Amino acid sequence: MKSKKLSQVYDPEKFKEFGHELVDLLSQHLEEANHEDTLVHQWKSPAERLEFWQQYELDKNSPKTFFQDILKGSVNIHHANYMGHQVSPPAPLGALASLMSSTLNNGMAIYEMGAAGTAIEKIVIDDLNKRIGYDINSSDGYITHGGTLANLTALLSARRAMVEADIWEEGNTEKLGIMVSSEAHYCVDRAVRIMGMGSAGMIKIPVGENYTMKTELLNEYYEKAKSEGIRVIAVVGSAPSTSTGMYDDLGAIADFCEDKKLWFHVDGAHGGAAIFSEKYKHYLKGIHKADSVVIDGHKMLMTPTIMTFLLFKDKNHSYATFSQKAQYLLSKTEEEQWYNIAIKSFECTKRMMSIQFYILLKFYGEEIFEEYVTTLYDLGKELASIISQRNDFELALEPDTNIVCFRYNPQGKTQDELNELNKRLRSDLLEQGKFYIVQTTLNGNVFMRTTIMNPKTTSKNFNLLLDEIEGLV
Repeated sequence: MKSKKLSQVYDPEKFKEFGHELVDLLSQHLEEANHEDTLVHQWKSPAERLEFWQQYELDKNSPKTFFQDILKGSVNIHHANYMGHQVSPPAPLGALASLMSSTLNNGMAIYEMGAAGTAIEKIVIDDLNKRIGYDINSSDGYITHGGTLANLTALLSARRAMVEADIWEEGNTEKLGIMVSSEAHYCVDRAVRIMGMGSAGMIKIPVGENYTMKTELLNEYYEKAKSEGIRVIAVVGSAPSTSTGMYDDLGAIADFCEDKKLWFHVDGAHGGAAIFSEKYKHYLKGIHKADSVVIDGHKMLMTPTIMTFLLFKDKNHSYATFSQKAQYLLSKTEEEQWYNIAIKSFECTKRMMSIQFYILLKFYGEEIFEEYVTTLYDLGKELASIISQRNDFELALEPDTNIVCFRYNPQGKTQDELNELNKRLRSDLLEQGKFYIVQTTLNGNVFMRTTIMNPKTTSKNFNLLLDEIEGLV
């Protein structure tokens, strides 16, 4: 007997009805983001949120109220006062492409299941590799779900390339290590531990006053690791670091890796997108020498979460990382099958993420990414200038990017008092809901941390933020 409810679930007319309701609500959401009296979010405690959804009753005639309640309980990152985490306000056209991906649900392990997305992914990867400075005939890569997974995969590729033993079969047979800035994203540390290298395998290089890796110490730490029986196989350059948004000297790291015959990986999750900016791509000088590069689409390339480009200078490394048999999916040929992505990726099933980026590239042109990155980096420097001119505010350092760290620092306060004051001010600001920023710790001291992700943010929003902080003192 055919289920009446299942017929309703897949009814195209209902999809159209619900879809129109949702698009109308989201369009209103985008419009209200431009209103000064709109909150960035409506703060409630975790316990309050949990209770609300535990007791929730859904209208069985329409999901509209559910969509409305999700909007009320979510952060509006399209708001000009959103300066929180490194997540872009996605371009609405990219979000529609994401809806198409979710509706079609074509997994992309093999070409025959995800033909359109696979071909588009090849085009997008080649374009980014060319911008980095790779030879597109010998480079490769793919799109994966997030920088954490991409960085892990890149380091697995490094181990596969640098270690002669068959680790797939034998496991680690020697002590291995990865060298990285002490300000690197925590996912690198997590990757090292997942790979069985332990805490000793995470070799952190100190940073200087500008919070970038002191590359002059690379050889010293390399020799120290060697004397302790640790074989260093790779160095990771941050482009930029997460806490401060400062770029490591990629050229110096590249030269060191070339001299020692090490794998050079660039975590450009946030700032790799500067390859599109004529004004700021100098921060990436030397990136073309990297063996692998990670760039997040959902950070600085305006795509919905979660979408990350993992790029390899030598395509052979891309194919070798996960070499194993899966007869029901893969068949061995004389040529590597770029169109069967499961050969290269950690995932088997994955979404058609390529179309989210491709539609923006084709519809608006590559200049949209140039404009976005350059605008946001310019805004970071503008905010830093405004902070420097305000009494009782201290800039942590001159920013490279759209990540700006500062604190409220009136005279007569001890460091402990300043830390507690800035924690409290950030917390009060969060609960108030007019602005959304986060915090970080630099040299043991608490700083407020802004990441300007909305190109509609202006100096007016910056001054309102600082005024609001002063008003909460």
